[in-house]
Order: sequence, then C-alpha cells, then structure tokens
Amino acid sequence: MEIDDLTPAEQRVWRAFATARTVDFRADREAGGPEPALRAAVLRALLLNGPREPGEVAALRVVGARITGVLDLRYATVDSVIRLNHCRFEETPRLAGAQFNYVTLRDSVLPGLAAAHTRIDGGLRLTRCRVDGPVHLSRAQISGALYLDGAEITTTDPADPVLQLNQVSIDDDLCARGLRARGLIRLDGASVAGSIDLDDAELSNPGAHVLDGESLDVGANFLGRRLRAHGRIDLRGARIPGRVDLLYATLAGPGDTALRASSCVIGELWLRGGPPVEGRLNLRRAEINQLHLEPEMLPGQVRLLDLTYTFLTPHEPAERRLPMLERDDGAFDPHAYEQLTAAYRNTGDDRAARLVQLAKLRRHRSTLPWYGRLWGHLQDAAVGYGFRPLRAAVWLLSLLAAGSVAFALEHPRALKASEAPDFDPVFYTLDLLLPVISFGQESAFAPSGWHQSLSYVLILTGWILATTVVAGVTRTVSRQ
Repeated sequence: MEIDDLTPAEQRVWRAFATARTVDFRADREAGGPEPALRAAVLRALLLNGPREPGEVAALRVVGARITGVLDLRYATVDSVIRLNHCRFEETPRLAGAQFNYVTLRDSVLPGLAAAHTRIDGGLRLTRCRVDGPVHLSRAQISGALYLDGAEITTTDPADPVLQLNQVSIDDDLCARGLRARGLIRLDGASVAGSIDLDDAELSNPGAHVLDGESLDVGANFLGRRLRAHGRIDLRGARIPGRVDLLYATLAGPGDTALRASSCVIGELWLRGGPPVEGRLNLRRAEINQLHLEPEMLPGQVRLLDLTYTFLTPHEPAERRLPMLERDDGAFDPHAYEQLTAAYRNTGDDRAARLVQLAKLRRHRSTLPWYGRLWGHLQDAAVGYGFRPLRAAVWLLSLLAAGSVAFALEHPRALKASEAPDFDPVFYTLDLLLPVISFGQESAFAPSGWHQSLSYVLILTGWILATTVVAGVTRTVSRQ
C-alpha cells in the first residue's frame, strides 16, 4: 500500500509506526473537527508490512480514532505492539489464530471480539472497554495477564456466551475488578496461573448460568469481594489452592443453585458479610482446608454430601451450626455430622462436639421403623444416647424416692415371716430397680394390690434404664 493512497489521519499513523510514536486524535475531536477515521485494511497492512527503521521498535499506538471495516488478522504473526485506546470499532475485530506480542484496546468501544486460539506473548488489556457483543477468547494462550477491569460486556443473543474463556491459558492474573457482564461467562477448563479477581464485579444472567467454571484450574486465589451475581455460579471440579473469597458478596439464583462448588479442591472458602444466599448452595464432595462460613449467609437449601473440611470458622455454638446440616435436601448423611464434630474437636470444644453427635443420632432415628424410633426415644429420654449420663442418676433417684415412699407407707407381706429380714423400703426398691444387684429384699417379700403393679413398673423401668445406660456407655467408649 502506498502512502499516497492514505487519508491525512492514516498518513500520521503510518509515519508514527516505525518509531512507536503515539498518535492522539482526541485533541482534533475536542476542537470540533470531524471524527478521525482509520480503515482497518490500512492498519492490517501497517502491522504486517509497515515501515521499519534500524534501531527502533515499531508499534501501532493510536488514541481516539474510529476504525472502519473489519480488522482481519486471522492466523497472522504480528511482532509489533498494538495500542488502540479510546477507539471505536465499527466491526468486530477478527484475531483468531493470530500471534501477538502485546495488545491493548483500553477504553475502546467494540461490537465484539473474535480471538479464539490467539497467542499473545505479553498481555491483553480490555480495561474499561464497552463491548456490545460476545468476546471469544476460547483456547487462547496469554503469557501475561488478561485485564477486564471496569469493562462492560453485553450480548443480544442469550444462547451465546458473553465472555468465552473456556480452555484459555493465562500465565498471570485474570483481572476483572468492576466487570459488568450481562450473560454467561465461560471459564470451564481454563487455566490461570495467578489469581482471578472479580472484586466489585456485577454479573447478571437471571435464570441461567452466570459463570461456568467447571474444572477451572487457578494457581492462587478466586477473589469476589462485593461481587453481585444474579444467576448460577458453577465451579464444579475446580482446583483453587488459595482462597475463594466471597466476602460481602451477593449471590442470587432464585429457584436454582446460586453457588455450586462440588468436587472442588479449595484451600479456603470465605462466605460471610453479605446477605443470605438466594438459591441453593452445593458443596458436595468438595475438599476444603478452611471453611469460613457465616450461618447468616446460608440459604434454605444446602447440599453437603461427602464435604470434607479441616477447620470451620468463625467459631459458633453448635446450635447455630446444626441447621446447616438439617437443610440438606438429600438423604441423612452421617458424614456431615462427623465433619462438624471433628471441626469442634480440633478447636477443643468437646461440648459442641457432643451436641452434634446427639443431633446425628436424633436425625438417624427419624429414618428407622417405628420400633427403632421407640427404642431411640427411650435411649434419648433416659441418658441422651450416652451423652448425658447424669440423666440416669436423676431417673434412678426419682424412681427410688417414689418406690421408697410407697413401700414405706404400706409394707409388703413377708413370704416366710420367721426367715425374712427386716423390711427396708429403700433397699427393697433398689432390689426392684437394679436387675443385677440383690440385697435379699425382693425375694423375701411379696407386694399385693397396686403395690404389685408398682413393683412390675419398677422392674421393667430398671431393665430399660440399665440397657440404655449400657448402650450409651458402649457408644461413648467406641467413639473414644
């Protein structure tokens, strides 16, 4: 392409390219002149066959221009830095399969971006861009960082992901603070060596997935402080060794799952400070070292089957943690109770651990047939399944007092008056209550009338009490 075929604005850009000078058209627009227009075909020719000067690094640096036509660099190799900031693209740039050193489109307006399978040796900066169509970066390889801070991306087709980053490989961070996205963000199979930063972002795709990060691999943290997500966040199978930081986040997936982190391996999950999660929370089969979970943020439904964690913070009484297990809409899962018990024992709170075990047995009782439930109620009332052994002493003393008073008012007759010992109402009642120990009173006297009925009640109660005590003690010893 000859320079004589170029417009004055294009000539300025052509001459500045060889020495990497910046051409800023904003002053011309502020002076009331026409909006400078650059043909995409001219930029393509400049990047592929533009002039070079010895000892200089060529670069395309343009600010405040309108790009007409399609910037088509598919499968091209561009060794020059591209900086097209504050520009307005009339057509979607086509960069699929191309190789670049560094690309920045900061503060620009685009109808979309097609850059699948692109390789960028430096970074890609889309900071504060406004994109009115899908951004396709699937399977792209970015050696630096991907910047989406303050960007606004929307699409008119709900079936098309607004930001397609599936199988993308980023060797640094994915910076998207303050991102506003209206549609699905696909991150499934993506690999980010650094952190994903979605602090203060606003993601909206009501009634559908807002972020799909299945099998996402993050080298450090997934940050989402003050994140506002209206739609389903799916992190199933993700590996995040650092923090999943959702402090002060708003998660809303009405009638669906708001957050799914099942089968994940996560260093720390922080979920506190925000409003209650609206929708289901799914942490099934996840492995989390520290679960920082505030009870106030829990939704009405949680799924915790086979969830494992080492530490549960902040430290809360067992009465505030147990509703989390009772909200699981699946079948009774003893593993969830064992995990909570272990978390309390790790902090030395044995009382809370016992309360969780007691709640587990009561929950299990509801799954038994009627005779199992009846026996469970007896064990619970008698000794609290072995966790409240003092109840046995209270029952024993109460029955002992009642029997002693009753038999003291009216002595039962002696079977053999000449051989019978002196009657003692206390030890006679103990003989009836204790099935193993004998004081020689029960075999020497025979009650009659309602006293006989009372003796039967004491004998039966004694056997039940003894059996429940033995069952409770056995359960306690087996746990230790």
